[in-house]
Order: sequence, then C-alpha cells, then structure tokens
Amino acid sequence: MSLTKRSLSLLALCSISCFSFAADVPGSQDLQIVPRLADAQIVDYRPAVELERIYPLGSIRKISGQLRFDGQVTARGQTTSVTYELPPEHSATEAFTAARQALQKQDAELLFWCQARDCGESSLWANEVFGNAKLYGSDEQQAYLLLRLAAPRDNTLVALYSITRGNRKAYLHVEQFEANAPLGELLPTSATLLRQLKSTGELDFPDRVDEPGEPWLRLISRSLNLDTTLRVTVSGPKAEAWRQALINQGVRAARMETGNLEGAGLRIHLLR
Repeated sequence: MSLTKRSLSLLALCSISCFSFAADVPGSQDLQIVPRLADAQIVDYRPAVELERIYPLGSIRKISGQLRFDGQVTARGQTTSVTYELPPEHSATEAFTAARQALQKQDAELLFWCQARDCGESSLWANEVFGNAKLYGSDEQQAYLLLRLAAPRDNTLVALYSITRGNRKAYLHVEQFEANAPLGELLPTSATLLRQLKSTGELDFPDRVDEPGEPWLRLISRSLNLDTTLRVTVSGPKAEAWRQALINQGVRAARMETGNLEGAGLRIHLLR
C-alpha cells in the first residue's frame, strides 16, 4: 500500500472513531429544562415510563440489606433520564453546577443537596437509586441534588447526580419525574438550605409573605444554627417579625440585621 493510501486509511479510521465517540446513543435527546454542556455525549437514555420512584432526602446507607435514609419523596409518575459523559475539559462539578444554576434560574426549589461522603456510598446511588452502573465512582467525587420545579409545574421533580469514576471519566445524570398526583408540601432539609446560602449567598422564600410560622420558622432557624459563624440580613414585608421570631428560636441577634432587599416574601442574604 502506498504512503498516500495508508495515510487516507488511517484518516478514515480516525474519523470513524471520533464520530463514534461524539455520537449520542440512538433515539436519545436532551431534557428541555437542562441545557447540555458543550461536547457532552449521551451514553444512557431512558424515555418516559411510569414508575414508582423513591428519591432520598438524606445520606444513604445499607443496613441488613435494606436502604436507609433520613427522609424521602415517594410518588408514582412518568420518569425520563439522560446520562452524559463529559469531555476531558469539563469536570463533573462544573456540569453539576451549570445544571443547578439553570434550574434555579427557572425558580426551581432545592429539596436536598449533598456532596462527597455526605451523600453516602456512590455504589448505592448508582445501582439502587438510579439503576445505572456507569454512575459508580469515588464517594469523594459525587454530588446529588433533588429539585422541585416552580408552579405551574410544581408536580415535577428533577434529580441531578454527578460522579467522577476511577478512570477519571466524569458523568452527569439528569432525571425528570412528573408525578401522577399532586405532591403536596415538600420541605427542604436544613443542611440543604445552609449549603444553598453558602453557595449562592441568598435564600429566597417568595411564598413566605405572612407572619412567621411553622414549619418554616423551625427549619430556617435550624439551618442558620448549623453554622453559627454566619451573619445575614433578613428582608421582606415581615422582615423584623421574622428576625425576632428567629431570635426566639435561638439564632443570636448579633448575627442578623434587618435588610432592604426587594421581594414579595422573605429573603435572607449572606453577609460576606
């Protein structure tokens, strides 16, 4: 074979190989609510199917052969999922953050957010929760987030799970769940509110327009008391009432100021 023919053959093989790597699995598509990171490849796609789903609201572990976690959302509905393999220039953390921010811009509410070993064992998330062995990796390199979309789509949940495997390949799993029946009131965990406050600098509660009351008063006070070094401003139509109520719940007065941020409901802003 001549040098020219050999070069053309190698070029053709390279082109086929590169095309194969870049191609998504047949029949797959992105979920409209989460934009795809540049050059990410769909390696697993599961179209809408009706399932009974359990989404953990806490670190997961296995005791006597049974999954255990502090809380959960259980419902029946249509489940669609997409798993992306990320290109080397993008990390799992970067993809996870981009997806979270895109959903928060749509006013999605964070229900449970964990990272690294706070999530529990990656093998349990991969095999027991999502049924996808591609998602098994280092416990230190994982993150999970469960969100609820804003009304009128507030019976839709979105689960994000990112992982970096031992071979350094990074993945982002996105699952959309549309419940058959109303989900009712779902409360975030106190640790999730704290993580959100530290990451975004603000907690926004547009529906908290009335006087302070349970269960939100107890939940917010617990969140603030998880890190007693933080100082915040409290804004909104009932800002001073909320500040006094939080003081009564054990949050030190010196940690809170009455702010002037605009908004329909309660807003808590982190003072850097």
